[in-house]
Amino acid sequence: MVAFSIRDLNIWFGAVHALSNLTMDIPAKEILSVIGPSNSGKTTFLRMLNRLNELNVNFRMSGAVDMGGKDIRKMETELVRKKVGMVFALPLPLPLSIFENVAYGVRIHGVKNRNKLEVSVERALRQAYLWEEVKDRLELSAFKLSGGQQQRLCIARTLAVEPEVILFDEPCSGLDPVSTAKVEEAMMKLKTDYTIVLVTNNVKQAARVGDKTAFFLSGKLVELDKTDTVFTVPRDKRTDDYIRGKFG
Repeated sequence: MVAFSIRDLNIWFGAVHALSNLTMDIPAKEILSVIGPSNSGKTTFLRMLNRLNELNVNFRMSGAVDMGGKDIRKMETELVRKKVGMVFALPLPLPLSIFENVAYGVRIHGVKNRNKLEVSVERALRQAYLWEEVKDRLELSAFKLSGGQQQRLCIARTLAVEPEVILFDEPCSGLDPVSTAKVEEAMMKLKTDYTIVLVTNNVKQAARVGDKTAFFLSGKLVELDKTDTVFTVPRDKRTDDYIRGKFG
């Protein structure tokens, strides 16, 4: 089953051709790791999946991006971003309690009943593997949590609105190894119910969690295959050179 079908996609920001002739499918309920050096188009690719690129006034695109057989450009932007949640590199908790951080999106989508909010918050915190650590202090400020806990809180906030896809943009870049392992564990469990796209500069992380891996270079997709294949017998020498740290 395919979550996204992308055909002949080109993206420009002004005169900069950020993505060139991209054609690929993203399987549902798997983790797609996306690797490549800086300015390779990874984040542009990620932000295209929930239409965040459109916030840039110089953005334009050609080609097709279909989600569940529907052109995402013809869908309501709010619906796309509800179906396709995003977790950013730095945890960005709201200046609210732990509970209200997770409940925030649920409230926006019209749920006011306290019991329903409590169910949604607990479910999301459990899915993000944070519930046992915070269940007795839900009214505490989110800023009191550690960096790793804040990142899992942001994951829970995304999960609370019940998306179909979760985009991760360098979610562990500022985390210690223990916190990184917890975030990766959460991702591995979440793929049972969600499609996950992970952009990471950590090739070891890509190898650990990805079912498939895509290698981008200079705005082009160089290689896409099962992760074991990409990391052991890549088809393109540039992929092998990047994985071995010869550039990037």
